[in-house]
Amino acid sequence: MILLLLGTKNEGKLSELRELLADLEGVEFLTFHARPFKSVEEIGLTFDANARLKARTIGAETGLPVLAEDAGLEVDALGGEPGVHSARFAGVPVDYERNNTLLLERLAGVRDRKARFIAVAVLCFPDGREFVSEGILTGRIARKLEGEGGFGYDPLFIPDGFSRTLAEMTLVDKNRISHRRRAIEGIKQVLRELAHD
Repeated sequence: MILLLLGTKNEGKLSELRELLADLEGVEFLTFHARPFKSVEEIGLTFDANARLKARTIGAETGLPVLAEDAGLEVDALGGEPGVHSARFAGVPVDYERNNTLLLERLAGVRDRKARFIAVAVLCFPDGREFVSEGILTGRIARKLEGEGGFGYDPLFIPDGFSRTLAEMTLVDKNRISHRRRAIEGIKQVLRELAHD
């Protein structure tokens, strides 16, 4: 049995991760509620760097294997912003409502609304082994907020091939296509192999 700490304090991410990892056997998951850890300042210049930083730092503090990820939104018309600053786009403290308002303001009158969500997941073990997986979900930014589900930019993001935002989807439907699911699938494969060694 692998004891694995989920390296986030974001309740929205935790609920998505629990759903995505629910079918994994041979792994027991812990959260910060059971095994507290300090928040990690995200100073990396890429999603990969931030995910590694979180996994390594939390792992060093707790002595446990850690699954951490960093994700964000890149908007073509904004030159890839908000990018790694997605959570703090409108400043600190993190405020999703202000972030969404600022995004709509910055895109006022802009026709090209292409965007992508990117997630990088890192599985870090105390012995130094690291496994990395990336997921991307392409789409566009809506002209107004739609839906009550999800978190972050979900009420503004319409995935390619859909006519509704992520916030209008059920968690199950969102997790079927999400960037986070795509990143976590790669990590799940690693965990399946390790759990059966």
